[in-house]
Amino acid sequence: MSEKHQPTVHRPEPVLVAVDGSANSYQAAAWAAAEAVLHHLPLHILTSGAVQTGFGPGMSLGEADLEWLRADAERVVGEAERVARAAVPDEDLVITTEVSFELAAPLLIQRSTAARMVVVGSRGLGAFQRGLLGSVSRAVAQHAHCPVAVIHGVAAIDPVSATQPVLVGVDGTANSVPAVELAFDEASRRKVELVALHAFSDSSALDLPAFGWEVGRQSAEADLAEALAGYAEQYPDVPVRRIVVANRPVRTLLDESASAQLLVVGSHGRGGFSSMLLGSTSTALLHTAEIPTIVVRSRT
Repeated sequence: MSEKHQPTVHRPEPVLVAVDGSANSYQAAAWAAAEAVLHHLPLHILTSGAVQTGFGPGMSLGEADLEWLRADAERVVGEAERVARAAVPDEDLVITTEVSFELAAPLLIQRSTAARMVVVGSRGLGAFQRGLLGSVSRAVAQHAHCPVAVIHGVAAIDPVSATQPVLVGVDGTANSVPAVELAFDEASRRKVELVALHAFSDSSALDLPAFGWEVGRQSAEADLAEALAGYAEQYPDVPVRRIVVANRPVRTLLDESASAQLLVVGSHGRGGFSSMLLGSTSTALLHTAEIPTIVVRSRT
């Protein structure tokens, strides 16, 4: 009798969001829910009940303490699911939740191999200074195998923010190609303009001689046009505004992000190496940008 093989069931990669009970992580859950709907993907909400002591083993706890931690973790994912449902009312969104007792950072990094995107808050319950990345968020942004969205004070999914453009930093190297691809896709799904910004100097235009500024500008405009070539045909519905400046990338991207709903950057720029975890521009933006920021690297 011949053996019957069950057909392989393809399960779409989810949007994975980490929550810890902080207000910032619930903002991340709301943004992740909207992102999952945009991509017609399931949302997986994950929390860790482990005592976060770094990458080593956690401290030993008694049974009563473990039960309390489990109950509190279940409360956290339950509240995150409620927030996610409220963020995308009337949408047919599949949401799953999970409580783990593995340390959060290495768990999220491992799970990132099977996720479309990992979403984290910029800081958790242990953070005490506004604007600084939490240790878990920083580790995931540095080591994840998929794009990582870091959500700051607000989720920027309100009706006003929803009309603002997607902003992408373009440095003219292969390192920014995945970021450009993702930014076009996000702008298309959100039905908004894409702003592509290329800063071709680490100095202000005022520091450059007139001849140097003009030559640099022309070369930079050509580099930006080449970096965007082909996407107009692939995404004809996305209007593109190009910005070329002679200034530091962090400063100009931060200035432009004030009127954007989403910032997309590569994991490292023209000064980086393929083995770098996170470039200086990406790191600075994750610490200082106030809108949701996605760091994109080639899938590893």
